[in-house]
Amino acid sequence: MNKKTNKLKEYKERRNLKESKEPTGKEKHIKLKHPIYVIQKHDATRLHYDFRIEIDGVLKSWAIPKGPSLNPKVKRLAIPTDDHPLKYAEFEGIIPEGNYGAGTVMVWDIGTYNNVYEENGKKIDMKKCYKQGEIKINIKGKKIKGSYVLVRTKNKTGKKNQWLLIKKDDKYADARRNPTSTENKSALSGKTMKEIEKGFK
Repeated sequence: MNKKTNKLKEYKERRNLKESKEPTGKEKHIKLKHPIYVIQKHDATRLHYDFRIEIDGVLKSWAIPKGPSLNPKVKRLAIPTDDHPLKYAEFEGIIPEGNYGAGTVMVWDIGTYNNVYEENGKKIDMKKCYKQGEIKINIKGKKIKGSYVLVRTKNKTGKKNQWLLIKKDDKYADARRNPTSTENKSALSGKTMKEIEKGFK
């Protein structure tokens, strides 16, 4: 078992990939100059947004119940989930009933990002950033742009299993606009959630 396969062990164990059309991890993907960023709108048990960024050959993922904010004063809860294959960034459709995460999935936003975390004038490797629980990135998506911070926090039991997604105060910050309410179509297909659902039935 190679390292990449091992990273996707939890992803594969949770899913019936013979029944669901989700990527298996074996698919080829286009290698970009910069690492992948994607947010998927996921109408599962509860509607939420899955924030994913490419780190070390997989998509590190967080479930964000309320979605991203453009307001630097707002801190969004980000709950870490299992690593996903890079090809998942293009997945849009329906996860069948009875399967993990059953429901409609939209590629709400997609693009690339740059690591901007520096110490003493030197970039800190993304793997190290993730491990130490603080990620600083500049996003170049179709809907979301600019600098964001992901920081791991302690919950009431003292366990470090929750993160916060925070918009930095830059030219893309806008406390007056809520992108999850104003932007309701796929960044890939231009379809709404209802149109995606209808197209797979």
